[in-house]
Amino acid sequence: MLIKIPRNWEIPEGEATSETVYLNRRRFLTSAGIAGAYSIALLSGCTKLGENGPEVKPLSEWPLSKAEAKVYPATRNPEFKLDRPLTDESVAARFNNFYEFSVDKDDVYKKVEGLSTRPWTVEVTGLVDKPKTFDPDDLLRLMPMEERLYRLRCVEAWAMAVPWSGFPLKALIDHVQPSSKAKYVRFVSFMLTQGGNFFAFRAPWPYTEGLTMEEAMNPLTMMVTGIYGHPLPKQHGAPLRLIVPWKYGYKSIKSIVKIEFVEKQPATFWNILSPREYDFWANVNPNVDHPRWSQATERMIGTKKRLPTLMLNGYDPYVAHLYPKDQKG
Repeated sequence: MLIKIPRNWEIPEGEATSETVYLNRRRFLTSAGIAGAYSIALLSGCTKLGENGPEVKPLSEWPLSKAEAKVYPATRNPEFKLDRPLTDESVAARFNNFYEFSVDKDDVYKKVEGLSTRPWTVEVTGLVDKPKTFDPDDLLRLMPMEERLYRLRCVEAWAMAVPWSGFPLKALIDHVQPSSKAKYVRFVSFMLTQGGNFFAFRAPWPYTEGLTMEEAMNPLTMMVTGIYGHPLPKQHGAPLRLIVPWKYGYKSIKSIVKIEFVEKQPATFWNILSPREYDFWANVNPNVDHPRWSQATERMIGTKKRLPTLMLNGYDPYVAHLYPKDQKG
């Protein structure tokens, strides 16, 4: 008799969000002290949700480009399963960190409308043989698009589970052919002139992040263009964001305008602000606390259910080999 032992990210079919329900829905800061106070303010609002969230539109009501119309809803990759139900789309849409616009999570969706995401370009440059500037629709046509169910874990100890649409970053890397000198990938978001955060002038804008080449080439690392079966709303980082599911959410930079291949480890936004609290690696590790709170558990937004934090957010079978056993986080 064959006995199947479920992996730590799998969920019994009976506990998953039903396909019918899901398909219906598819239609700061220059010093550590300032950054610390900022994080306390963010943490204090971790369970606060507005009474009236943004309208969740079915796919038929999205103004899709020709390229988008051919992609959404993207085919789901069955390899990526969850150990928990999907977060309700309306909850995920009104609970967002986007520091360019607000220090409050529950009003970001109200403040992002001034961000113009069309036209938009993404420059891929640096130590590559084939540098190129892409329109988001170029990427939809060129890249292997799919949907994946991922957990997202914030450094502030809240979490959600969402269906992202996009493509492996590796596919883009293969397209531009980095040289052997490229050891890191640097990501840059838009300049804050399009944002509206009261503290904008205090932080090292634009928002930047970085990965090693090995992390960037990992099959989990994803460039995201959509969520819940439709293009990304602005509060989620339209038109293009990064998702690195085994790392804390601040690594998953939003609204990317530049991807640069470099030889040395790049400076990153939160690591510049407060290196003692936000390191370059940002690997999810329940055994390594933030200096001001525990990372042993996490709270699911929407339900407030408390769950144990999984090592590397449960993706250790994919990425544990990238790190020494005593340095996962």
